[in-house]
Amino acid sequence: MGKILIPANGPNDWQQFLAEPVKHWKKGFSARTLAHCWHDADGFPKDVYDVLSTAGPFHDIELLVAIPEHQVPLPPVRGRASQNDIWVLARCATGLVSIAVEGKVGESFGPTISEWISTPTPGKKKRLNFLGEILGIDSAFPENIRYQLLHRTGSAIIEARRYFAQHAVLMVHSFSQNDQWFEDYTNFVQLFGTVGILDQVVTAKIISGVQLHFVWVRGNKKYLNA
Repeated sequence: MGKILIPANGPNDWQQFLAEPVKHWKKGFSARTLAHCWHDADGFPKDVYDVLSTAGPFHDIELLVAIPEHQVPLPPVRGRASQNDIWVLARCATGLVSIAVEGKVGESFGPTISEWISTPTPGKKKRLNFLGEILGIDSAFPENIRYQLLHRTGSAIIEARRYFAQHAVLMVHSFSQNDQWFEDYTNFVQLFGTVGILDQVVTAKIISGVQLHFVWVRGNKKYLNA
């Protein structure tokens, strides 16, 4: 990804950055829904801000920049980057905040670790070892954990380090009104000694000076028809 960013004039400008712009840009699906919701806001969408600002560290949080489809390279170099639906740099009284946003409607979080590693390669082994180091996890990852949540959290921490941010946040912004796949999220955050709670920021451990947080926000259903 280049270092020169061009402002978007509307949500349709987000489509060009998708991995498959035609296939993934459909009404009622996460990419389009997320774009309309976030572009409609002056800063954070209201549902997101209301949840973040109730957390102690983020009561005065302010969005500085939001980058759709932001790619964070992961080793090996020739492997696929972690492509955040949105990456946000924000600030609050306690410092800068790196937020990796994963948008969902009914889509799953993709393969589990066991499914992803079922065809093992040296590159996949190298990536899992790297993510274990970045996330401060010494033991093997549980096989039922969703790989997407793993590398998306890693990207939040990587970008926090790059921008000298004090906080890293994995945010699931889900527009599923019955919270599909929430169980996968809660299983994942248990790896970090905390419990996932709907519409509430939960704080995990400090990793190499970066405070890690998780949050699941239920999005406004009106954007499903945008």
